[in-house]
Amino acid sequence: MDPEDRGSAPDMTSHRCGQIDDVHFRTDEDMEVLTDCRSIDASEDEDSALPPDFEWIDELYEEDDDDDGDGDLAVADEHAMKRSYAETARMFKLRRNLDQLDSFHQQKEHDVLKAREELKLVRQHIESLLEMRDNLEEEIERQKAADNSVAVIRLRAQHKRLCQELRSDEEMEAHINTELKQQELQLSEVEVELGRFSSLRQEVHEEERVFQILKAQKATTRLQQERKASQNLQLKQQHLRNKQAAMLKTEETESQRKTDESPAHRKISAKYLKKAIRRMHQLEAEKEQQNRELLEKRIQAVKSLKSNIAATQENLRIQQSRAKANTQKKEQQLRQLRESLQAEGINSIRHMYQQKQLQEIKRKQEEFEQKQKSKRVEIVDKILKEEQLVKRRAKQQALLAKPSATDKISSQRRAREKLLYYLDPNPPSATEERATILRDFSDISSSLSASSDIEDLEENIQQEVEHQSLDDSLAEPEFSGLWDQSNKMPLSEKTMLTQTEVKQEEPAEASKRSNMPSKKVCGKEFKGPPFISKPEVIHFKDFEVGKAYKKKITLTNISYTTNNCKLIGVSAQLKNFISIHFESPGFLSPGMSCEMQTVFQPMINEDLEGEVRFASAAGPFSVPVRCTIKKCDLEVDTQLIDFGTHVVGQTISRTITLTNKGALATLFSLDTSACPSPETSHVHMPSQVSAPTCQESSDNTTSDNQKSSASIDTGELQLKQDGQELSEASENEPPLSEDSATGPGEIPEACLFSDVDAQINETLLDSIDISLGNVREGDVGPFESIKLEIVFTPTIPGKSKLDFYIKFSDVTSKPIPITVKGVAVSLPVWVVQPSIDLKICMFDRLYQDSIMVQSSASTALKLTFEVCPEMRKHMEILPKTGFIQAQSSFSAQLKFLPRRSLSKDATAFFDTDTGVLDVPMTVQVAGQVQPVHFTVQAVVTSSDLQFDRAEVDFGYCSIYQSIKSSFRLTNMSLLPQDFGFLGVPEFIEVQPNDGFGTLLPQETLEIDLIFSASKAKEYNFQLSCKSGINRVFLLTCRAVGVRPPLQLSHSLVQFGATAVGDQSTALLYLINHHTDSNQSKQSATPGVREAVAPVAPRLFCFTPPEDSDVRISPSAGRLLAGERCLVQVMFRPRLSDQEIKDEALRLLHRAKLLREKELERERQAEQEIKKEIPVETNKGKKASVIPKNNKVPDSPKPEILTESPDPDDIQPGSEQYEEAKTSLLYSFTQCYREYTVPCYVSDGDPPEENRQAQPAWSPFNTLYLKLQCPAVQPPLVVISNNGHNVIDFGQVPVGEKVIKRLTVQNISKEPLDLRSSLLDIYGPFSLLNALRCIRPGEKHTLILAFSPTLEKKCYETLEVRSNKMILEVILRGEGLVPNVTSSHPGGLLDFGYVLEKESPSQVLKLQNSSALPVGFKVLLSSVAPSRPQGGADKVDFLLGSYTDSRVQPTVGTQNQSGLSVFSVVPVEGSIAPGQSQDITITFKPDHPSVNYSDRLIVELRNKSKVCVIDLKGAASSHNMYLCGGDLLTVPIESLLPPLITCQSQFTESEVMEKPSVPVLVTLRASYSAGAIKPAVRELQVGCIRSAQPSKKTCEFHWDNVASLQQQGFSVEPSKGNVEPGHRCTITLKWTPQSGYKPYEVVQMCVPLTLKGDETNVYRVTLMALVSTTAD
Repeated sequence: MDPEDRGSAPDMTSHRCGQIDDVHFRTDEDMEVLTDCRSIDASEDEDSALPPDFEWIDELYEEDDDDDGDGDLAVADEHAMKRSYAETARMFKLRRNLDQLDSFHQQKEHDVLKAREELKLVRQHIESLLEMRDNLEEEIERQKAADNSVAVIRLRAQHKRLCQELRSDEEMEAHINTELKQQELQLSEVEVELGRFSSLRQEVHEEERVFQILKAQKATTRLQQERKASQNLQLKQQHLRNKQAAMLKTEETESQRKTDESPAHRKISAKYLKKAIRRMHQLEAEKEQQNRELLEKRIQAVKSLKSNIAATQENLRIQQSRAKANTQKKEQQLRQLRESLQAEGINSIRHMYQQKQLQEIKRKQEEFEQKQKSKRVEIVDKILKEEQLVKRRAKQQALLAKPSATDKISSQRRAREKLLYYLDPNPPSATEERATILRDFSDISSSLSASSDIEDLEENIQQEVEHQSLDDSLAEPEFSGLWDQSNKMPLSEKTMLTQTEVKQEEPAEASKRSNMPSKKVCGKEFKGPPFISKPEVIHFKDFEVGKAYKKKITLTNISYTTNNCKLIGVSAQLKNFISIHFESPGFLSPGMSCEMQTVFQPMINEDLEGEVRFASAAGPFSVPVRCTIKKCDLEVDTQLIDFGTHVVGQTISRTITLTNKGALATLFSLDTSACPSPETSHVHMPSQVSAPTCQESSDNTTSDNQKSSASIDTGELQLKQDGQELSEASENEPPLSEDSATGPGEIPEACLFSDVDAQINETLLDSIDISLGNVREGDVGPFESIKLEIVFTPTIPGKSKLDFYIKFSDVTSKPIPITVKGVAVSLPVWVVQPSIDLKICMFDRLYQDSIMVQSSASTALKLTFEVCPEMRKHMEILPKTGFIQAQSSFSAQLKFLPRRSLSKDATAFFDTDTGVLDVPMTVQVAGQVQPVHFTVQAVVTSSDLQFDRAEVDFGYCSIYQSIKSSFRLTNMSLLPQDFGFLGVPEFIEVQPNDGFGTLLPQETLEIDLIFSASKAKEYNFQLSCKSGINRVFLLTCRAVGVRPPLQLSHSLVQFGATAVGDQSTALLYLINHHTDSNQSKQSATPGVREAVAPVAPRLFCFTPPEDSDVRISPSAGRLLAGERCLVQVMFRPRLSDQEIKDEALRLLHRAKLLREKELERERQAEQEIKKEIPVETNKGKKASVIPKNNKVPDSPKPEILTESPDPDDIQPGSEQYEEAKTSLLYSFTQCYREYTVPCYVSDGDPPEENRQAQPAWSPFNTLYLKLQCPAVQPPLVVISNNGHNVIDFGQVPVGEKVIKRLTVQNISKEPLDLRSSLLDIYGPFSLLNALRCIRPGEKHTLILAFSPTLEKKCYETLEVRSNKMILEVILRGEGLVPNVTSSHPGGLLDFGYVLEKESPSQVLKLQNSSALPVGFKVLLSSVAPSRPQGGADKVDFLLGSYTDSRVQPTVGTQNQSGLSVFSVVPVEGSIAPGQSQDITITFKPDHPSVNYSDRLIVELRNKSKVCVIDLKGAASSHNMYLCGGDLLTVPIESLLPPLITCQSQFTESEVMEKPSVPVLVTLRASYSAGAIKPAVRELQVGCIRSAQPSKKTCEFHWDNVASLQQQGFSVEPSKGNVEPGHRCTITLKWTPQSGYKPYEVVQMCVPLTLKGDETNVYRVTLMALVSTTAD
């Protein structure tokens, strides 16, 4: 197809597809895809992405790009141009859309066929229905002719139903026919479209054929390439095999050579090994001796320390007792003095206060005078010593010129003034004080010559003033404004004087050296100094002012003749600080030496240099002296940091170490400026001179200076020297200093500039590839080091360089320049972990790790991992070759299997002594010249386990006993190893931990083997010890077993830790194993003669020790052949009576000693008080100040205390006995006892002639039972009830409950989880509270209850269990039945009608006829917590179940105030035996109601009821009331008040008229046997008796009585009077009149008026009827 045709085809296809969409394919997504793909331009096809179904085409074209030109998808014969990617994609898209169109055509054909089949079926069904209808019509005609109407009706119904079905089928036929036509139309349209796409289909078919041809050619090309690659691989493998064969041959040759040389090397190593072992043994012996001596010294020191502590404690106790006695004595004296002063009428408080003030003033004055005297004596003594020293110096300095008289006088005056200032810097009267001090000194030194005295005094004063000025200079105040500048002048004067003296001494010393003659001895001329010193230079390093330093120097005569030396002195600048202690040794022969001691007392913080001068016969010589202050000696380990070459994107850090080798601390900071200026070359520290400094810098440096005390001290000294210089400058220029002091605005500006510079430096630091770490400033203490981190993060390929300086606050320390450089390259491949550490590995074990290679390249690269030839037997990397994709990582597997030949194969990489393996590895990258290097590190160790012996021999062992043997197992590896003895025979036991465990590196463990022979034979076996890596080590063992006559199932019983008072039990068996069968089989062990025991019964007897805690049951018996006996061994530790009595005696003796000491102290205090009571005389008479009420009690006689109690008097159960027992329990720690109980076995029964005779007991048949019995402190003890565990409840009424408490305490050091045994659930005893876990020292109270149900005595045991012991608690008590009666038999108690707010009461009496007190409780239903009966009654009333007016609820109406209507006093109590109790019941209503009711129950504590009384009452607001009639409302009233209607709705007459009360009376006349019985009802009118004043009688009358009689009603009486407290009965009677109609109700309403304190009208409604069911 031409390109034009191909270009026009998509347009045609798009047009055709558009027509299809317009017809029926608007919802078909596949056809839309076809339309879109045909309308896409060719250029857009190349850039568009394929659907997921055609992603494999991309992979195909990618493979084509990697191959050569021969594999392109181009056919030269058919096409002259190469097929494009878009054409291939277009072909597959068209094929997919055509396939979808074909499937759509098939679907339409299927739908048409389906519709035709459905139409055919419907038509067949219609025909069958028509036939059935015709048949049915014929049948209907036949039935009509037969006149069968029933059948006709049935057939007509069927005909109707059949017609309906036929009609629906016809409708369905029409619908299906319509659908079929529609489907056929669509099918024809699809076929038309298929015809239109026929040319496109042919085009796709042609392209597919071409594509298949290209694919076949591609497969052929790939096959050829694979064959070539296979041939190349075979060639490489052959070359590799040849190379390996050559290497193997070389290795064999090298191995043979090493094997030949190994004997010689072994002999040499054995020789040196013996020497090394001998030397190690010697060193260990010496170290052991030193440790032993050190231990002895420590023991002696501890003993002496204990004795000193005891002595110190005793002294402290004595001092405290004395101080206490003195305090009491002083208080007594003050009390007596106060009383005596008060007796004389003097104000004691004022007088004593004045005395105290006078004593305090006197004491201060004495202290001040004493202090002045001591200071003056010290000064004078020091001056005299200085005078003698000056005299000696003056004799030695004869060459120095003497000052003139004027200078002497001026210096004398100046010295005196300085001395006066030294003695008192700020005197009150300076002139007088100076004259006095000078006069004293002139008197003291009058005996000395005038000139020498003046000179000595002058020099002495000079030294003292210099020392004082130095002290003053060191004690600077916090602010410079408080500093006196004149105090620093003596220091400068002293410095100038010292320089003058040094200049004068230098010419004299030079002349001496020039005049020193040279000595010749035996023709040899000696040159140089005659003596040398050791050390050569006397160096006092890092001194501190105020401390003294001593050094010892040795002078050795190195001349050729006998020589002597004499001390001349020290340099002028050192004579005030250094003193020499040297005694002339006389003449010394050559080689002899003498010693000299130098004492250095610095007073200034400056470096000093000089010499100590000596004179000798050979000439003068000197020893140099150097005194250096604390300085900073700062250095770094390197000044050049080269990061090397790194890939861009990595982060590499290096550290440099800044070390201060000096003793002075300093601050440091990192500065990145190119060249530090003089102003910024040092870090500024906070100075006390410059107050207005930047706040941030001062805070930082202050916090840094506080890190070490040494840095603070040295920093202050340096700053004070700077401050002195600044003070001198300020004195020379006072205006400038004032301006600086008053102008604080300049300093913040400087701080601002410094902050800006710091920010610029930090910006520079962070902007380059090389940056500094977080630590950029700080302090370096003396002899400290600081790590400074430098980070190289390359971002751009190329070289990076950074120069910075480390600046210091110390002015003498120069900045240290540091140069950092690095190169960043864009290497695409690197190993993520350049050093792979496999940790510790074992021989012959496989270890694996992953090697992660990262690539930053944009293309795939080929990697080749290379292993050095020496390690190819032990190390392998898989895969050896791989391809790493672009911007991804590649992981290779490293396999390391070290073999035993590693030390021979890789001698260059493996250290046999330490086991360290360090192997360099490389990764070759294709196209990259420089390979990637990485290192594999490991420590290879052995995995051997070594026994200390090869064989274990147990010897002879009984089959009922065990023998233990031990050996040592050593781990020769550097790794912990698990081990276990597997396949251990049954007769051997390996301990500890059953032969399993873990051995630490180089650890040796002692293992016990316990052999228990099961048979009498010889044993030879091997133990297999397997390590955690499945290595097996064998140990050979052997033993011989023998058999005794009887057998113990256990020869060793190990009881657990049993608390005192608890019990442990062990069960074992004693077996007679001899039978007839085994007698013949008894064999003798080779080498041992074993007597075969006869088969006979055996007698045995256990004999435990007397007074032991062990009991054995049975202790004796007889065993027949083949029988066994159960033996029970019980261990119950207890405290013996003797131990308890001894402890009681000890406690009594200690209490006696304490009482004696207390009495002795009281006696001594009383005697001292008597002796030291002051006696005052008043007018010549002695008056005692002892108060009258201060009576000394008589002390008890010591004879009473010396009586010692008799141990027999301490009986069990007494107070002393229980206290001693408790003390022993609390102090009991643990007790371990072992008992060996022999079991004697006879040779048989007694002889038959005399059965009473003792049988023969052979010592060889004796068995031994070993018991290990550890007793421990009981963790749980009873601390209540005097320590008794018996609780007696006594007599308790049946049904009542008595509670008692038992408190236990945990005296152990571990928490106890308490549990209890199960008490009888039907018994009277119960545990009310739950037991819990109690911590050490805690207490827990058990609440126990006794509630008897029967009249009997009860006894039960409660076990309180813990994980360590069981505490038994005994419970007992007795139950009795109570007998209580009531004066009221029960039933109804009616209070009648009362006025509201009145409170009548009645009394109920209870009588107790039993022999023990009985408690009772009175319950009211209205105030009970739950009222089930009352609640049920209310519900029944509300539901209308109660129709009888006589029935009332249990709890009726209650007071509106919330208080109970009925109250009872007392509510509860107890009735003593034979006594009675009155209970008062009060009725107090607060509003009118007739429904007040309640129920009162009197019950005892055992819930038994004495009586049940129903309380009832009514209340009225006036004294007249009417009762009777029918119930109009429920007998339950609401507590809410009735609603009050607004009175504005009624008229005035209605308001004034009182409403009447409705009353309904129903009369039922009975009709029976033709006769009517009249109906009779009664109403009662009553008058309430009240304490309030009212009328004596009350009246009532009926109205309209005549109208009642007309209806057959009669009322008797119609009116009357009622006395207070009485009732009047009104009888109502109804007799039906003639003409009464059945079922007619006669109703009349008649008012009844009651006149009492108020007039009330009741509207009585009479309702009468005749009933045949009425009574």
